Parts: sequence; C-alpha cells; structure tokens
Amino acid sequence: MTAKFSLLIQKEITNIRHRDKKLIDRIEKQIALFEENPKHPSLRIHKLSGNMTNLWSISITMSIRMVYLLVDQDTALFLK
Repeated sequence: MTAKFSLLIQKEITNIRHRDKKLIDRIEKQIALFEENPKHPSLRIHKLSGNMTNLWSISITMSIRMVYLLVDQDTALFLK
C-alpha cells in the first residue's frame, strides 16, 4: 500500500516534527507498517461511520488516530 498525505497532514507533521520527536518517530513507524502490511493488528484499522463514511482510521497511539481515504486498491490518502 502506498501512503500519500494531504497538505493539511503534511503541515501538521512538519509542526509535530519540531515539537515532539517521540511522536514523529511513532507516526513514521506506523505509516511504514501500514505501507508494508495494511492489515497489521497493531494499526487497529477500522472503517468510520456517520459523517466520515468511506473513511478509515489507523492508530498511532492509544489516543491518536490518522484518518485516510482509499483512493484505489493500492493507495491511501491521509486526510487528518
């Protein structure tokens, strides 16, 4: 799976990179794992509902998630 990032996510990651090295390391680790094996249990992937229908979420930590849209079978666009 290929992970792409919206401009909003790119800016947020840049801000986090300057503030919290430990969190950015965790984000990078989870994204790499997602690209290697999108069904890995530690990602805790789940489909969202309500006004976020058609979006999916992965866990970065127990309290932080990243939301993505499946663009096609091999590409995910991270939005939030």
